[in-house]
Amino acid sequence: MEQSFIIDKLTDSILNTISGDSFQTEVSRLTTIDLINITKKNNWKFDWKSEFNDIQKEVYKLSIVNNSKIIQGLLSITFEKDHVFMNLLESAPFNIGKNKLYEGVSGNLVAFACKLSFQKGFEGYVAFTSKTNLIKH
Repeated sequence: MEQSFIIDKLTDSILNTISGDSFQTEVSRLTTIDLINITKKNNWKFDWKSEFNDIQKEVYKLSIVNNSKIIQGLLSITFEKDHVFMNLLESAPFNIGKNKLYEGVSGNLVAFACKLSFQKGFEGYVAFTSKTNLIKH
């Protein structure tokens, strides 16, 4: 499956595109309750329920500290023998396009995958299948 995400800005937080305010983020495991609103009907592109139910995958959500009910983005990973594989990464529908509410969502999730790779002893190695416009990177 090909990935479709843009790292718009590398930050230690996410930035509100309207006010310019910076908000610290936290990453936690996705829960069954979270899945209620993460649907194609609510403009999410991927089948996150399927990712969540796959026992080989771990699914994480990015949220603003002290505001964990509003999911800013999602990441599905698999631990391979020598790296972390990012199966899917998606910003919340309101964080996509030129009218997005927050910048830095994808960057935060990729950084989290790298952190897990270091913690697992994989020296930060992370892999994913990119779309054509990301291949050069």
